[in-house]
Amino acid sequence: MKERLSLKLAISAALLASVAGCSTTTETTEVVPGWQPDTTYKVTILHTNDNHGRFWHNRHGEYGMAARKTLIDNLRDDAEAQGAAVLLLSGGDINTGVPESDLQDAEPDFKGMTMIGYDAMALGNHEFDNPLDVLEQQMEWADFPMLSANIYDKATGERKYQAYQMFERNGLRIAVIGLTTEDTAKIGNPEFIGELDFRDPKEEAKKLIAELEETESPDIIIAATHMGHYEDGRRGINAPGDVALARYLNEGSLDMIVGGHSQEPVCMEGPNMYNKSFKPGDECKPDNQNGTWIVQAHEWGKYVGKADFEFRNGELNLVSYDLIPVNLKKKIKVNGEKKRVFIQNEIPKDKALYDFLKPYQDKGQEQLSVKIAETNGHLQGERNVVRFQQTNLGRLIAAAHKDRAKADFSVMNSGGVRASIEEGDVTYKDVLTVQPFANMVTYTDMSGAEVLDYLNEVATKPVDSGAYAQFYGISMTVSPDGVSDVVIGGEPLDANKTYRFTVPSYNAAGGDGYPKLTDHPGNVNTGFVDAEVLKDYLEKNSPIDVNKYAPNGEITYK
Repeated sequence: MKERLSLKLAISAALLASVAGCSTTTETTEVVPGWQPDTTYKVTILHTNDNHGRFWHNRHGEYGMAARKTLIDNLRDDAEAQGAAVLLLSGGDINTGVPESDLQDAEPDFKGMTMIGYDAMALGNHEFDNPLDVLEQQMEWADFPMLSANIYDKATGERKYQAYQMFERNGLRIAVIGLTTEDTAKIGNPEFIGELDFRDPKEEAKKLIAELEETESPDIIIAATHMGHYEDGRRGINAPGDVALARYLNEGSLDMIVGGHSQEPVCMEGPNMYNKSFKPGDECKPDNQNGTWIVQAHEWGKYVGKADFEFRNGELNLVSYDLIPVNLKKKIKVNGEKKRVFIQNEIPKDKALYDFLKPYQDKGQEQLSVKIAETNGHLQGERNVVRFQQTNLGRLIAAAHKDRAKADFSVMNSGGVRASIEEGDVTYKDVLTVQPFANMVTYTDMSGAEVLDYLNEVATKPVDSGAYAQFYGISMTVSPDGVSDVVIGGEPLDANKTYRFTVPSYNAAGGDGYPKLTDHPGNVNTGFVDAEVLKDYLEKNSPIDVNKYAPNGEITYK
């Protein structure tokens, strides 16, 4: 901001001198500012991120695009009535998470965003869960740019997608650039992204901002990113996120980051310290790093973020920030019984958008609501559990793959387990919620010596990552240095014996940093979709005894 400020003030001074009849020998080809000196301009940025298929409200009546539209319409109208320039941005990941959306390639989500009036979004890693022609179709459904400056076509060496969009609002020139986590190369489906090069977004941002300063003379620069926000930049095994981006750039050269990917409300208690007690409806203070404001609105459209700025003499200052819940509820006790009530006043659903989306919801429900099995207990697949320890659901999925491939043991990445299954009736919708990615089951025949090398890499993947592996049909001791005491089929691992094991096609292709198996002579892609395999296994073995799949010390960590 400092460099832009000095430039804009110099131009404004030259203009004022000219108006006053003073002569000046300064010549410039820069774009003349549309704003007037010593005049205050209001700017409002609205934002969401990580929609993950939630075009429809949940069974409790929370969030959903129809209520989101009512809220955004009201916020936009109020801001514009006060003379504010308004932009609505998304931090990406529209795809993957709800079967009704997944079965329809997120058509209701992208068309719903168009009806809400989004101005731009960042391409998220889950925009690459499908073949690229699906993404191209989604870009046609979306009447707004889907941005990423750091994704290149390997064949041409050129940027694959639109890098930025310029907006003219109330005399202000606002640049919105898009950035996608470079981890997409690792966590995206290798079958679909082989032709793409995901470059360092920090370097690409610095380069693009310099280009924009030369060619577009923006007054404000905002990055819509899908990189994740990590407290004080502590990112673990994740690629660098928004904090690292802001710290990497020249101070103040980026005004704001509208983020996504880590799926949390970015509300700070102090410098580099999260407000861990934040609850819906509480005050939220966004992060500020190196002169850049960083925001993120949790996930699923649960909130709409609203940042109000004032722009004066080339400088942008945050006036207020809110994370506004979209029909979120809390549990209270009424006459001794638990009841869900709205945290804030209920937001009415926009009728036109509700009516538009309902046929998509009905179509999905028809396909998904049929009972396929039942269980006698909870199957654990929650992200904060399955990425840290062996669970009955992770092992059941692996068992289903082992059964279909007639394998000796199975490996299942925990990042492919997206939800739990509750006790009672199980529907196809439940299955697709757990496994939404449509990966294929693969198996590989390997010698025991090769298996040991493979396990030394895969079994030692760290917790708190999608790479953390669930196992079935095998026992072992795992230490940071590798595995030992490996037993398969009740017998110690034999280096000379051939074993068959399964792994999702995503991991067989090198996803999650697993060793690539697709070039191995013993690798076979069965062509069976993981969710279909799980569905068939549940049907065949119903009623499911969840205790049969509970971990019992098979995998011991040191």
